[in-house]
Amino acid sequence: MIAVNMHEAKSRLSELVKAVETRHETVVLCRAGEPVAELRAVAKRKGSRLKFDPALRVAFAPGYDPTEPVSPEDWPEDAR
Repeated sequence: MIAVNMHEAKSRLSELVKAVETRHETVVLCRAGEPVAELRAVAKRKGSRLKFDPALRVAFAPGYDPTEPVSPEDWPEDAR
């Protein structure tokens, strides 16, 4: 655990965050010698909480190629 006052924390923020990130240190920020906040590493999540919904799958018409260039006939008259 690393305890630092607010002024020192402002001056050394990058260094303190690196200690939290790489060495999993806990940094306690103090004001007038009293602890007021704590910096600690966030637990990494494994995988995504989002689940695939098969109902949202895109289904193209048979023979349709979404990468095929658009021909001039496919554009509306006013957009040509």
